[in-house]
Amino acid sequence: MKTPFFIVVGISYKDADASIRGKFSINPSSSEKLIKYSSKIGLNNIVVNSTCNRVEIYSSFKDPNLLIDLLCKYSKGTIKEFKDFGYIIKGKKAIKHIFNVGTGLDSQILGDFEIIAQLNNSFIRSKKLGAIDPLFDRLFNMVKHCSKRIKNETNLSSGATSVSYAAVRYILDNIPDLKYKKILLFGAGKIGRNTCENLVKHTSNKHITLINRSEDKAKLISGKFKVLIENIKNLNTSISNSDILIVATAADKPTVTKKMIPKAKPLTILDLSVPKNVDENISEFKNVDLLDLDYLSTITNNNLENRKKFIPDAEKIIIEIINDFYLWIETRKFAPTINALKLKFKKIQQNKIDLLKKKTSTFDDNSLKEVSEHLIQKITNRIANHLRDSDDFEEELESIKTIFQLNQNDY
Repeated sequence: MKTPFFIVVGISYKDADASIRGKFSINPSSSEKLIKYSSKIGLNNIVVNSTCNRVEIYSSFKDPNLLIDLLCKYSKGTIKEFKDFGYIIKGKKAIKHIFNVGTGLDSQILGDFEIIAQLNNSFIRSKKLGAIDPLFDRLFNMVKHCSKRIKNETNLSSGATSVSYAAVRYILDNIPDLKYKKILLFGAGKIGRNTCENLVKHTSNKHITLINRSEDKAKLISGKFKVLIENIKNLNTSISNSDILIVATAADKPTVTKKMIPKAKPLTILDLSVPKNVDENISEFKNVDLLDLDYLSTITNNNLENRKKFIPDAEKIIIEIINDFYLWIETRKFAPTINALKLKFKKIQQNKIDLLKKKTSTFDDNSLKEVSEHLIQKITNRIANHLRDSDDFEEELESIKTIFQLNQNDY
């Protein structure tokens, strides 16, 4: 049976570095504009997912060129750059791809389950804007269900190997006398929050300071993890006083520039932002050690190696749920006809019961109803199974409608 068309247009860590991915990054506001514009031009079923490792558009629209144009229109990427670094995936391969993405199998750090929350937020945004039909709704919910099963039934997510942990792992392995160093964390979004938690959990450092544009948000995190907070007005001074600077802001351009960096004091900077939020020219300073997301993502450890053993278990669950999705699609095509057929049979059943009641005062209608209900279920199930396995589905469905005289009034 024909599978509904599904397409993915995107750019990811596999072929594009953080600088290129940063150009194609689309913030939530731009994603919303893209979706609204798509609806205006008659392009429905569209989800935009932009993370630090990938930017992807999912759709049932068959022209990838229009989707690429939209991606470039609402980001800073160009058509030429997409041709050099981007990809187009169609059909069943595209469906398999979104399951791999949503379950962490396609993540830069294997088994990173933060992606499913990001994907779900992107899906909810599209749904609120009316850009999702029942088929897309079912697909994304099944991806979410698949991710949950893999997390609960396998050890693919065992150990800590997220980007935020990789940053802390680098600090632990490469910074001597860490407990005496002053750490400044700039940015209190999801990655910043996770990094703060990992710093508190895995280091004995008591000199962690958090700065965020929204001081209220910083205060919430400070209260939870018992770290210091500083007003953003004092960012330059705080950087000058720090030994380690972690940048996890979500701006479209650098939030840390060359003029903010002291030229003598040694400073380690970890930029966890996409697009990069630390001016790359800062690496020219001999006193600065600047690391970006791509470098941190190459840090492997025992936890990551251990996860690879559970890929086959995860793949089995993915295949099982994808097959359920295809079965749902097939059933959905003939479900209205089967339901109409059941209703028709029940009308016949009720008419016969009413007739027998008139003829016999002692007639036991419950027994007959039980037997006939069983027969109705048996017959409709047999017909449904036959349609599901049929090579001439459309023709046989029309034959059933003709044989049982089903019309629009029966649906």
